[in-house]
Amino acid sequence: MSRSGVHVVEAHYNSSWDRLTSSLRYEQFRWLYISNLCFMFAMMAQFLVRSVLAYDLTDDNAFALGIVNFVVAIPMLLISPLGGAVADRIDRRKLILFVQIAVIIDEALVYFLLVTDQLTFPFLLVLTGILGALFPFMMPARQAIIANVVGRQGLGNAMALQMGGMNFTRITGPVAAGILISIIGIPNTWAIALILYVIGLASMFRIRPSYPDDVEERRTVFGDMADGFRYVWEHPPVRVLLFLGLVPTLLAMPFQTLLVVFALDVWNSGETGLGILNAAAGVGGLLGSVYVAWVGESHRRLRLMMASILAFGATLIFFSISPWFLVALPLILLADIFVTIFMVLNNTAIQVLIPDFVRGRVMSLLMMSFGLTPLATLPISWLAEEFGAPIVVALASGLMLVFAVLFLGLSPALRRIDTSTREAEVEFGEVDRRGRRSPELTPAAK
Repeated sequence: MSRSGVHVVEAHYNSSWDRLTSSLRYEQFRWLYISNLCFMFAMMAQFLVRSVLAYDLTDDNAFALGIVNFVVAIPMLLISPLGGAVADRIDRRKLILFVQIAVIIDEALVYFLLVTDQLTFPFLLVLTGILGALFPFMMPARQAIIANVVGRQGLGNAMALQMGGMNFTRITGPVAAGILISIIGIPNTWAIALILYVIGLASMFRIRPSYPDDVEERRTVFGDMADGFRYVWEHPPVRVLLFLGLVPTLLAMPFQTLLVVFALDVWNSGETGLGILNAAAGVGGLLGSVYVAWVGESHRRLRLMMASILAFGATLIFFSISPWFLVALPLILLADIFVTIFMVLNNTAIQVLIPDFVRGRVMSLLMMSFGLTPLATLPISWLAEEFGAPIVVALASGLMLVFAVLFLGLSPALRRIDTSTREAEVEFGEVDRRGRRSPELTPAAK
């Protein structure tokens, strides 16, 4: 019995390895994890290949790289709420399958134009824009289906493993693509990514249907979108976590775009230094995810969440003012460890708090941050051009620390978040055990 009076069932594991991989005990999650890894690896690899294509097709125009990222980010920002509403109305597995087939067709068309020497930059932009419009329908469903597969009690570990897999692909996908381009060329590298997409699709076929909970009254899709925003606004714990999650996204995370400035102009470490910095950031993200998966289900989320965001800001300040590359290297590794711990805990707490019938819509609001991050880089980059990257990153990190402290001091809902998540685990865990649509879908119902 916790101090709040909420009964908490603690999981017991035979070893640290069992704790780290607890979600992988479920066959359904293993197939989902394979599907997600294949999809994310192919996507990260093709982002690099797409940038190389854009650069080549425009006769080495660097602005073309920004345009390609822009046409992906804008649809993700604008369409995500619609994708979340759809994910709350139909079988999430079927939605993922349908959209992933569309992604394969879109990328196969790029491949066809490439091998027939008909690919132009406008064609690439159109097909990339279509890809950006497809992602908002798939990504909220991929996040929402995790709770359907593992149940609420396994969410923390599953989310950490999911984030760890994403960071693993963020490191290895572009590196593998770069190596393959130099060995077998762009068309063959693109074909390998297509094969990974197909493997990810085949893995999704092994997962059972995953319907959202029934609701008494179903509105139009746009009415459901409005209800999703209304739900977040009327539930302070969810609202404060969503807004708190935007603080590092808008203020601190754009620093990754400025790594090229730090590597080339501040520390004169060249392109090799830039690659090492990006690799260190990716490894830090992976280690942060592994840490959350290893510590297991925590009922002191707030303490660790606030400690990690404050440590992230402080470490990033030291990184920005470091006069030496070798000092900055471990600092960026630590910074990405801390921010990953914060994001995994924040996202998991939101997943635990929300009922299943709005899960897709709330996850879609989280996915909108993928569109907000590229947009936030515009003012940060402009300020860095005017005042220098080190001072801008340091000030943005300091401002993030101020906002984090203000959130904690001014929000009773945030200070009570541990109690709220424990109560939600008990309340919705009982719902799972009673069964809503198919009790065998979630381990918690067994």
